[in-house]
Amino acid sequence: MWMVGGVGVCGCPQAGGGGFRWGCGWVSVSPVTFGDLLDAVRALGVDALAGFDRDALIAAGVDPARVRALGGVHEVYFGPTRFTRQQRLAVEAARAGGHSLDKLVLIERYMAHLDDAAERWRARRELLGVRGTYAALRSAAQKAAPAPERPAGADRVRFSRTRGGKRSLVVVGSQRRMADLEHALRDRVPGVGPAGEEMYDALWQLLDGAGAGAGAGGAVPAAVPRPLVLVPLASWVRIMRGEGDDTVLGLTDATTMTGAEFLNQVVATGEFELEAALFHPQEGAVNLYRTQRFANQKQRDLARAVTPVCPVPGCRHGAEACEIHHIQAFKHGGETNLANLVPVCRYHNRINDDDYPVTGRANGRGRIETTRGRPRWVSPRGYPTQNPHHAHYGAMEQLFGADPPT
Repeated sequence: MWMVGGVGVCGCPQAGGGGFRWGCGWVSVSPVTFGDLLDAVRALGVDALAGFDRDALIAAGVDPARVRALGGVHEVYFGPTRFTRQQRLAVEAARAGGHSLDKLVLIERYMAHLDDAAERWRARRELLGVRGTYAALRSAAQKAAPAPERPAGADRVRFSRTRGGKRSLVVVGSQRRMADLEHALRDRVPGVGPAGEEMYDALWQLLDGAGAGAGAGGAVPAAVPRPLVLVPLASWVRIMRGEGDDTVLGLTDATTMTGAEFLNQVVATGEFELEAALFHPQEGAVNLYRTQRFANQKQRDLARAVTPVCPVPGCRHGAEACEIHHIQAFKHGGETNLANLVPVCRYHNRINDDDYPVTGRANGRGRIETTRGRPRWVSPRGYPTQNPHHAHYGAMEQLFGADPPT
């Protein structure tokens, strides 16, 4: 009998027991134990990569990131190099140390921190001489090839997209300014609960108490009546009846609120003005009326109602933070009317392929077009795609569904 991947294959015609016939032989299947797994892990060292085949690993269902990492190790130990002697010594050291593939991948991860090729070979040989656990090798690698300190970049403020009804705020600034802010927040916390949660409340106290005249009661006014709250008529009726707790409304700043929050934060403020917009299932927004007066930003408001987020797939910017983009570029005769306007974030507005309709040559960045009243990003190959983030809160989707009538 001989073993094939944990399967015993016997050519003896008298084979019996729990086997089954396979061709002219007899196959006996034995379960793989945890001990077998450990033996396989110990056996898979540097020589297992001598015949590395990326496509075969991908076809076998191996994680592509793992395939890339193993491919990098293969290049180091078996690929072409001018450091042939160093490569030979490294292979011998990897064999002598009995290093697993995971350890070899770990070493190469830290070698990426070193720019000089000769220095990498020196550090690699040093780490191949380390005996012990994976953790011990990682500790040695952190000393032999420490990660370079990342530049902090420009001072900035960044807001994350909404997840589970919450958003994150990231502020990057000088250590002195951040220390001042932390000190101010800690001075306002009672110190009886988790510091992070208490400092969150203290931050809002600081913001709401800083600066008079910026809004009712503080420096951060509630966004009433902007951003637009998109309320289908059926939902409006339910909310006004006090039955809107389970109703979720979309806003044009890429956030949501429940019907109850809408009543408490918008209608109950006393500053509420009802807006009614008309939409055609094929043409999109056609006009905007208000119970008190026409808005100066009529076109902007309608464009935001149709497209509550930047239409480029993956972009998280709400229409409130977007620029108004001419679908047919103004420089190419595009008019400033509702059918030709869409909110697009600053970055995607800058890279939009405005010239494709005129030149017929794609710039590789895609462009915005309108399909049956709905702005869509069109890939360089001509495929229209909707941004799935917050998209179902758009006026056309709420009124006519994902697929408009033809």
